[in-house]
Amino acid sequence: MNFLTQIDNLALIALLLVSGAALFLPTLSTLISGKGLSPTEATIWINRRKAHVLDLRAEEAFKAGHLPGAKTANVASLEAAIETLKLDHKRPLVLVCETGSQSRKALARVQKLGFLEVGVLEGGVQAWKIAALPLVK
Repeated sequence: MNFLTQIDNLALIALLLVSGAALFLPTLSTLISGKGLSPTEATIWINRRKAHVLDLRAEEAFKAGHLPGAKTANVASLEAAIETLKLDHKRPLVLVCETGSQSRKALARVQKLGFLEVGVLEGGVQAWKIAALPLVK
């Protein structure tokens, strides 16, 4: 009990609590707002973690070229599309659109469906192309 009452130790305890909170905040924000993924990080999620890839672009854009293994979904009927695709909610999910903005807007809707981990491809298919990663036609 003496340890907690000494002024030097209180400063150490405060430092420990502040540094612990600083380490936990990025994890908390990822859980709340989803994770922005670079094309490289998205590739790791897809290859190593067997993430689902959901392309939110129009059907024509999807057919012109999409990420390997991606499935298409209409943003207007996103919940119904996910239900039809029967995606495993335990596996990570990567949302993809042309620039990343549409995916960011759909993130909260997808999280409400019970997916444990959702990421958004930052920069969308445009960033994927800039990174010289392959598209499937």
